[in-house]
Amino acid sequence: MNPRNRSGGYVTARTGVASMQRRCTRWLWFAMLLLSALVVAPVHADDAVPDGECFERAAGYQGVNPQILRAIAWYESKGNPAAVHRNADGSIDVGQTQINSVHFGELRRYGVPPGALKDACVNIYVAAWMLKRKMVRYGNTWQAIGAYHSETPRYRDEYARNIHAVLVSWGLHE
Repeated sequence: MNPRNRSGGYVTARTGVASMQRRCTRWLWFAMLLLSALVVAPVHADDAVPDGECFERAAGYQGVNPQILRAIAWYESKGNPAAVHRNADGSIDVGQTQINSVHFGELRRYGVPPGALKDACVNIYVAAWMLKRKMVRYGNTWQAIGAYHSETPRYRDEYARNIHAVLVSWGLHE
């Protein structure tokens, strides 16, 4: 007996291959878009704070607010692209937006090795992509911003409050 797929039809070798091809195509598409965006918007990794162009381009590309990305970078590392933090659980956070090592496997599949996250622009583009994924799930909300850091409600809400506080300190939010 063949199992049913999500649409109620039977799964066959043909539908299984098609599904795998769609997933591979999506991964390849993301990797190409990320790499092409980086070629269009190069930034030198030795810049302490990348010029706003990377924030603007990454945010525009993903459809997220560039000020939120800037606030995340400021809160996480004061904009230091070389920042590395070792967490109590053994994971590490890399770059100015502190991308956690739990994401390294997925990023490698998209052609982004962990060392690339120390490049300011790569780090910003990855953060914009990760934030967009949370926005797709939670909408354009503080919950999505907090989920960038953690899905655990207590940590998520605390993080959202901290990002809000950065924006308030910059005069960008009430």
